[in-house]
Amino acid sequence: MNREKLSDEQINLALAELDGWGYESGKLVKQFKFNSFARALGWMVSVGVEADKMDHHPEWANVYNRVTVHLTTHDMDNSVSSWDIELAKVMDKLS
Repeated sequence: MNREKLSDEQINLALAELDGWGYESGKLVKQFKFNSFARALGWMVSVGVEADKMDHHPEWANVYNRVTVHLTTHDMDNSVSSWDIELAKVMDKLS
């Protein structure tokens, strides 16, 4: 898949198809909540494997059973790209 910087309009269209994602401070943002720390950590490992295959790595933080994610494409001036949308879809699928 090609990496393409997205316009605000394209981001808003993509957000309409992504459950629970928002757009804050120029990043896609979502907080995932799991039943336990172990499930949150397991999800992070699963996502990490897929993100590494894509060569696209999220900014995220884990506190107990919650993982807060911020997505931008660093090599595209830290803007939201099609790559971020694809990784968001992977994250949702694995959650």
